[in-house]
Amino acid sequence: MKKQFTEQILAFGHENILSTHSTTLMITKDRELTKQGDCVIAVGANKAVSDLSLEFKQKLCESNNVKLNMLIKVDGLIEQITAYGSTMLGLNNNVDIVVRKSNFISDRTLAIKADKAAINLHRVFVKKLENPNQRIEITLNLT
Repeated sequence: MKKQFTEQILAFGHENILSTHSTTLMITKDRELTKQGDCVIAVGANKAVSDLSLEFKQKLCESNNVKLNMLIKVDGLIEQITAYGSTMLGLNNNVDIVVRKSNFISDRTLAIKADKAAINLHRVFVKKLENPNQRIEITLNLT
């Protein structure tokens, strides 16, 4: 049986979440957010890319074909995003987690070639993200 590599992240909503960026989505440990942060979908996260387990990061960087399945749960609603790891990932930013549709990589990048960005999340789902008291559960699975 194939070993499962999983990470759980807890974050919260914010009144300034717009979720309108067309190529990225971001989760941040920061608690404050301006309307310029249009890729941000969650704040006050308990993890950034640097906080993920060494085993998870090693698997994600093992090849360019490692698939990341990201499940985001908010008040009974679920969004699923599929993206890919890369041998070029640094995974050392201690504030943010960024998933990108493009192949661009920075120290905040968790995964690339994603099938969704912030703009692609259902608007009913995004409305729930605008509540600062909303708990957001994010599960990362590698296959």
